Amino acid sequence: MKYTKNDIITLLKEENVEFIRLEFTDIFGRARSMTVMPEEFEKAVDHGISIDGSAIPGLGGDNIHSDLFLSPDLDSISYLPWRPDQGKAVRFFCYIKNPDGTYHNCDSRRILKNAMDEAEKEGYSFYFGTEFEFYLFKTDSKGESTRLPIDNAGYMDSTPEDKGDSVRREICLQLKDLGMKPEGAHHEEGPGQNEIDFSYDTPLNAADNAITFCQIVKRVSALNGLAVDFSPKPLSDKAGNGLHINLSVKGEGEDILEHMIAGILEHVKAMTLFFNPTESSYRRLGSFKAPRYISASRGNRSQLVRIPEAKGPYVRAEVRSPDSGANPYIAFALLIYAGLDGIKRKLPLKGGLDQNLYLLTPEELKGWDTIPKSLLKAKNEAIRSSFLKTIIPEDVINFYLR
Repeated sequence: MKYTKNDIITLLKEENVEFIRLEFTDIFGRARSMTVMPEEFEKAVDHGISIDGSAIPGLGGDNIHSDLFLSPDLDSISYLPWRPDQGKAVRFFCYIKNPDGTYHNCDSRRILKNAMDEAEKEGYSFYFGTEFEFYLFKTDSKGESTRLPIDNAGYMDSTPEDKGDSVRREICLQLKDLGMKPEGAHHEEGPGQNEIDFSYDTPLNAADNAITFCQIVKRVSALNGLAVDFSPKPLSDKAGNGLHINLSVKGEGEDILEHMIAGILEHVKAMTLFFNPTESSYRRLGSFKAPRYISASRGNRSQLVRIPEAKGPYVRAEVRSPDSGANPYIAFALLIYAGLDGIKRKLPLKGGLDQNLYLLTPEELKGWDTIPKSLLKAKNEAIRSSFLKTIIPEDVINFYLR
């Protein structure tokens, strides 16, 4: 729904809203926020709310020219459901602007919006859904993680073995209160490991939802006396946490899904730094169904891109290499640009091996390229990529390289 400034002003008064939370992310996708009173809303829309960019990674390099401004996206308004009726709060996602009103170069939400605009100009629309994996650990008397999983259940085990069921249910209810659409939830392969999946949405909504999801999971876990861990490899000998990204594309032309996938495979080496930005990311890749080889296939979960068995509007691609260290705004933008490149160039999709790649011999895998095997190698691929330089601001690339 499209809102005007006057629409929101009327709503704030009628609903007795007393707090407005303005949210944004740093360059790595970490949620940041500040709260203002309703009396400041008009100023926020017309001029922005000032913040100190020098204190936030990626947004300011010095203390001299550090003033930046949060500009709320009016269409992103939502109520914070855990606030009492007295003292209602609403939340807006924001763009980050410079003092002259231009968008900040490292505003990752704006980077994604630019990618969406480019796709629309070419006649294509992209849709995203996410699958988040996370571990739940017991806490000690100080509320700190013990690294002891809350259960020893396995993939899709049920209660009583699965002790995360009630926590997942509470998370899903809070997500629905925020207008989000969780699609499914279940116990994952590792002990204490869980997964919650989301329905398809526009790229911007899907990325906003990803940021909100992580906040809700942390909040609900803490209220239940548990510690949540989204990191790629919380337990060295158990399955890692992935952020599987499902995407589809609509537009004119034949085989555009296959061309989109081919574009993603073409550029995935360069994009890996942004999909897997930490050292622990590379301890996850290549084991427990986390991909290593640059390949695509129908149904096969050992491939980097899986094409699930589905028909009609449910046909999509699942990119399985990213983890939740990725900034979803940047990750989605990269996938859009790579997919567009594949579509425009009509890149052919090479047939993937319909076998478990982890069980094949080195001889059988000869000729299959791999994604970078370390953070350093991922950085080197990003440095060499002319594709990245045409779509992502140099400042953003440099922050990830550092």
